[in-house]
Order: sequence, then structure tokens, then C-alpha cells
Amino acid sequence: MRTTMLKGRATGFLVIALACAALTSCGIGRGDLEKWVAEVKAKPAPPLQPLPVMKQFETFEYAAQNMRDPFDQAFSGEGGSGPRPDPNRRRQTLEGFTLDTLKMVGTLGSGNSLTGLVMAPDRVTYKVVPGNYMGQSDGRVTAVHEDRIDLVELVPDGAGGWLERPAKLSLEAN
Repeated sequence: MRTTMLKGRATGFLVIALACAALTSCGIGRGDLEKWVAEVKAKPAPPLQPLPVMKQFETFEYAAQNMRDPFDQAFSGEGGSGPRPDPNRRRQTLEGFTLDTLKMVGTLGSGNSLTGLVMAPDRVTYKVVPGNYMGQSDGRVTAVHEDRIDLVELVPDGAGGWLERPAKLSLEAN
């Protein structure tokens, strides 16, 4: 056992001696490095490339005084007849979501007094009855059935008026 201990001590002393030798040799040969650094610092810096010349852009004067006004009342959705969204109506919670992100999850009640249950993307379930609004196209609920909710949406017709478009939200089978 004593010989093992001596061998372990001898190995430890040998490792320490090699580490000391390696550390002292780091200082040797540093003169070449310092000489090279001094030479590089003595060289003049390369010249900078000149800045690119800015192109002169042609000015454009917009002269549309004789053309029709794109914000004229006849083309802003104010003209035309038929249904139109009520700008003074207070928005309901389900109008903050697109219709394709809403899911019908069931109904409450029976007969003609059905209340639809709709889950929004925020994972909250809302009650819906005829007359409520949902979706971002002014979708008004017209009827609640056991398997679907019928709506009428108002969409622009492109000529300043509005069209009623039927839509529905069907009960999804799980």
C-alpha cells in the first residue's frame, strides 16, 4: 500500500512539474509577436472608399383637379339604396371575431325559444338569440335551430351600396 501511495505522489509531482514548465515556456518567443504587432501598427491605413453619389429624383406634380373626387359621397358607400350597417349601433362581443373562427357548441331551451351557444377563439362560450350580432360583416342572427344558427351579413356591393348575404354557423359533431 505504501508503494501505491508513493507512486501517486510521484505522479502528482510530475504533473505539477510539467504544468510549471508549460507555463514558463509561454513567455519565451513573445518577442516575434510583439515585433509583428508593431509592424502592422506602423503601416498606414488603407484609404476609405468615396461615398456613393446620390441620384437626383424627378419631382412629380399631382394635378387631378379636373378628375372626380374618390371621396365623393356617390362612391363612399353613402349613396345607393337598400340595407346598410348602422354606424351608431353599439358593437357586441362576438363581432370582434371572424365568423369562421366561431363555433356553435350547442343550444339551450326547446321549441321556439332556443338559445344558441357559441364558443369564440378566446375559449369563452357566449349565448346567442335572434337579433344578436356576430362576425365582422355585421352578421345579424335571424334564427337559432338545434343544429345551426342562421345569420344575414351585410357586405359592400362595390358600387357604394350594401348586399345582404345569408350565412350559417353549424353545430360541429365531436
